[in-house]
Amino acid sequence: MTFADKVIRFNKQLQYTGALLPAGIRVMNPFIENPEALQVSSAFYKKYYSDMQPRHLILGINPGRFGAGLTGVPFTDPKRLISECNIPYHGKLTHEPSSVFVYEMIHAFGGVAAFYQKFYINSLCPLGFTSVDAAGKEKNYNYYDSPALIAAVKDYIIENIRKQIAIGTIPGVCFCLGLGKNIAFLQKLNKEHHFFDTIIPLEHPRFIVQYKSKSIQSYIDKYVNAFRSVAG
Repeated sequence: MTFADKVIRFNKQLQYTGALLPAGIRVMNPFIENPEALQVSSAFYKKYYSDMQPRHLILGINPGRFGAGLTGVPFTDPKRLISECNIPYHGKLTHEPSSVFVYEMIHAFGGVAAFYQKFYINSLCPLGFTSVDAAGKEKNYNYYDSPALIAAVKDYIIENIRKQIAIGTIPGVCFCLGLGKNIAFLQKLNKEHHFFDTIIPLEHPRFIVQYKSKSIQSYIDKYVNAFRSVAG
């Protein structure tokens, strides 16, 4: 099986099998909720991953509603799927700021094909979560946003880190997007389960675009330097 075949198989079997979630929190599974997600994500992986070459693993937090929650491709919103990856998308054309940053960084690295030849991006938790606020509006919810949710999903996250390593990632090193709770949780799990020899943390794209917009180029340079340190 090619790397693409393994990722597509992983996406097809994705379903939440963890403990009961806290009240008010629901699982977001694009491959069940959005009929187009499996189709367009499969086209993406067949385009960039149809080989036997291992990739370096990059782990974010969990999918958001306007990016992977629609396309099934981490950090790739519908607009970037069309404009950067040249893959048609017929659903709602959402804009995810994290996706904008990631594709600016990918261009700085050498382009979409060059980047995806070396790297595979997913998340500690490959399924997302949402909550509903007092006004009835659905919002993204991170796996670490409450101790009860962390407790519920911990075993599911461990299981899926193992599955993502088994897809064909290069052993030893993992990049973690998120310097706060995400890296802290991954480091804790790594001490218990010895997934990686080294974890390289980077600021999360959402944090960068929301709080460090004036310094985006410096963060792009930081990302590119970190990735080139392992992939040339």
